[in-house]
Amino acid sequence: MTDVHQVKVGRVYVERVRGDGTRVLVDRIWPRGLSKEKADLDEWCKTVAPSTELRKWYAHDPERFEEFGRRYRRELEEPERAETLGHLRALARKTNLTLLTATKDAGISEAVVLADLIRG
Repeated sequence: MTDVHQVKVGRVYVERVRGDGTRVLVDRIWPRGLSKEKADLDEWCKTVAPSTELRKWYAHDPERFEEFGRRYRRELEEPERAETLGHLRALARKTNLTLLTATKDAGISEAVVLADLIRG
């Protein structure tokens, strides 16, 4: 899809850098020990986050990431999550988008699954 700007994934604890564009937290739970000011977010889209059940099952186990991605994509078909995903896609058509998570390894997080879907 050529009408989408750059979509990046990062940790919410890392400061904004040039080119981040719109910074969106995609976790359901606010990051531990982080003030709203320090987070420097443009939005917090917690409705797009995986369900508590899925998050607990996954437990950020790299062995489960592929299956987590499949299950999470199914959850993203639910109306509220689908609407928020559509909102993120619309943002990515306007500007660079950085999807943020508090997860230690952002490379195996819901943000990666979302970025892939947004990029098309």
